[in-house]
Amino acid sequence: MVKKIEPAIRKVLIKLLSREKRSKSKGEISPNRINKILIIRLNRIGDALVTTPLIKLLKENLKCEIHLLADKKNHFVFTNNNDVDKLIVFHKGIKGFRDFLKLDKSENYDLLIDAHDDVSATVSFLVRLSGATNKLALEKGNREFFTATVPRPDASRTHVVDRLLALVKPFHIQHDKSELNIIYNLKDDSVNFVDQFLQSIDVSKKFLVGINISAGSDARFWGVNRFIKLIEYFKSFNVEILILTAEKDLSKANEIGSSTNIKVFMSRNFDLFAAMISKLDFLFTPDTSVIHLASAFRIPLFGLYVKYNTDDIIWFPYKSEYEEITTTKPTFVNLDFEKVKTKLDPFFRKIFNKR
Repeated sequence: MVKKIEPAIRKVLIKLLSREKRSKSKGEISPNRINKILIIRLNRIGDALVTTPLIKLLKENLKCEIHLLADKKNHFVFTNNNDVDKLIVFHKGIKGFRDFLKLDKSENYDLLIDAHDDVSATVSFLVRLSGATNKLALEKGNREFFTATVPRPDASRTHVVDRLLALVKPFHIQHDKSELNIIYNLKDDSVNFVDQFLQSIDVSKKFLVGINISAGSDARFWGVNRFIKLIEYFKSFNVEILILTAEKDLSKANEIGSSTNIKVFMSRNFDLFAAMISKLDFLFTPDTSVIHLASAFRIPLFGLYVKYNTDDIIWFPYKSEYEEITTTKPTFVNLDFEKVKTKLDPFFRKIFNKR
């Protein structure tokens, strides 16, 4: 990675990375000295969503200014977050590092928090470039870059949200897990738009089932025929059904919709998509970012998961009632409809009868 960076920046990075290891504190950071925090959370939408409970706890308890360095792929998750005082989008490459150096120097952060569950080369560089007084992270492979670390909870038994919440330990912040959840604040315009869209399918007296066909990887597309069978299953109940899709899968969604006479909803605007999720009574999805979004609104859901070559716990919803089926294969090729229906049917009936 260093070889791809222009000589001036490369020279600085090599110098920083070759420094002697920092002597770590015992994980204690005095809250009285923290007035301004920079939290780094790059990568994807789901990664951003699972960080929101941590941000809320820090804001409420430390009463400090919080800046968030996000990625162009996930920054919009924090746009309406009332706990974030300043949102900065990091663009990878030379300009991104230059901009970060300027930002870091001008803001003079008291604390930098790496909110990543694992090691990121990009974040490691940013941490070493930062002049923040304190630098905090979970215990992991780049621990020498930080002034304080906390033990990383066992990923095979601990939800990713709770792993990140371990980062409040140095501040002795007590919290009740039952009161925490994923946070996503909707814009009024988006809610109004979705309400108008839903009038066209008359969901006022019925139960609305959303079927999201898209996932982060094409390998996790369940298949047109299987989604058609799923829709036929839901049609046996007194429900309205809506197909949700990302733009990349729109042609597949239209094929499913035309075969089943079911409407398709697609929006490039994440806030509109989130507003639609908030209106559902039940969600079926193969995508974990949508699962976390549904959890923000406590929407019951059924998830399809791939747990391939890892011992980490699946990213199940933090607060939504849910059921799931998991394959240890890298794709859903062998996950047939009848196998899924065996677990889906009793769970959906329970949710449907309750509502």
